Amino acid sequence: MLPAVALIGRPNVGKSTLFNRLTGSRDALVADYPGVTRDRRYGYAQLDGRPYLVIDTGGLGAEGTLAPLVEKQVDAAIEQADAIVLVVDYRDGLTAEDERIAERLRRSGKPVTVAVNKAEGIEGGLARADFFGLGFGEPFAISAAHGHGVHALMEAVLAPFAPEESAEVETDEALPKLAVIGRPNVGKSTLINRLIGEERLVTSDEPGTTRDSILVPCERDGRRFALIDTAGIRRRARIHDTVEKFSVVQSLKTIEEAGAVIALLDATEGVTEQDLHLIGVAVQRGRALVIGINKWDGLDPSHRRRVEEEVERELDFVSFARRHYVSALHGSGIADLVRSALAAYDAAGADLPTPRLTRILEELVQAHSPPVSRGRQIKLRYAHQGGRRPPVIVIHGTQAERTPEHYRRYLENGFRKALRLEGTPIRIELKSGENPFAGRRNVLTPRQRARRRRVIRHSRKH
Repeated sequence: MLPAVALIGRPNVGKSTLFNRLTGSRDALVADYPGVTRDRRYGYAQLDGRPYLVIDTGGLGAEGTLAPLVEKQVDAAIEQADAIVLVVDYRDGLTAEDERIAERLRRSGKPVTVAVNKAEGIEGGLARADFFGLGFGEPFAISAAHGHGVHALMEAVLAPFAPEESAEVETDEALPKLAVIGRPNVGKSTLINRLIGEERLVTSDEPGTTRDSILVPCERDGRRFALIDTAGIRRRARIHDTVEKFSVVQSLKTIEEAGAVIALLDATEGVTEQDLHLIGVAVQRGRALVIGINKWDGLDPSHRRRVEEEVERELDFVSFARRHYVSALHGSGIADLVRSALAAYDAAGADLPTPRLTRILEELVQAHSPPVSRGRQIKLRYAHQGGRRPPVIVIHGTQAERTPEHYRRYLENGFRKALRLEGTPIRIELKSGENPFAGRRNVLTPRQRARRRRVIRHSRKH
């Protein structure tokens, strides 16, 4: 088992910055505001080729209605950790809250190392002096932002744990990534907690509970994948808080990086303009897509019929995406939702052989010929794959770039049906062969010019 190291401390002492430094990523949301991190975040890190696990946590001692929920997440991280790094702020000095957290960690019985952050440019002994009184041995002066002292800190933290021989880590990067997107309070975190069978993410009726994009490894039907819980995205006009702006940017970035997207809607509110916008963003970026209509269990039959009609009408532009009516709270329908998302992920990365694509193209053209454009017949000759995620089908022919939009849609639907590519957008690229004589002027020989003059004189006489 890899050693797990939890980063614990007050808000805004630099835990997420240290997490990013250790994992070599920018996964954790970092801003100069207290209480940015609320959920546990897990990441893989290495020290001189030795792998270990890092757990980022929310700040203890923060104020607000969500403080008890954050503390519950921190307690879970402490319980799961093999070692703890207590992160303190040199600039603030030793505070009463630091001492309360230290007492809390002492009761856990886990090995604790103190990291005195934001100590760049300060002599080590001076930076550490105030923090010996916490009773956890010699503190380490570090700068998470610049990396100073971080290597020595982790050497000390991992020293009690024997390195595993030939330890191989399946990182989250190797897993299919399914991003769960939607407006605030539609049940994204509840869905993920239900899938993994534990209260891994903070859930609350308060909109905007999730701010970070949280990656959660999961396994279903013998297949491993990663679920990404994203911050709820509201209309831009309603975004005033600076931290929420950072969250929205990261959520949109998550859509870009995900292999497939689960768009979660609230059945009690129907399909809103913001739902359509989010789904449109996912399609525009070429993401495989599955739509989940959540909170289905609490609706009466007449309300359900109205929602079904609205979904069919408003989401006709993503007819390729499967729809599932689910209850994240009770778990009904979520297994099929995840299966469809994984099937869409596989479809988006499918290998499409050129002979098969060309044969399908010939059948489609034979069934319905391309129209005439500017008096000339459009001819489509062969097709090949031009990319994945989303699948790109490149079709070559004569006058191909003049193919009208309705015929492009006919080709897209025909390829989708023949290849069974459900859940993913398909991009059709039409290319014409280059004319070797384009732009060249035909130069007549002397004999041809003489003949031309004779023809002109003859035509004038008659």
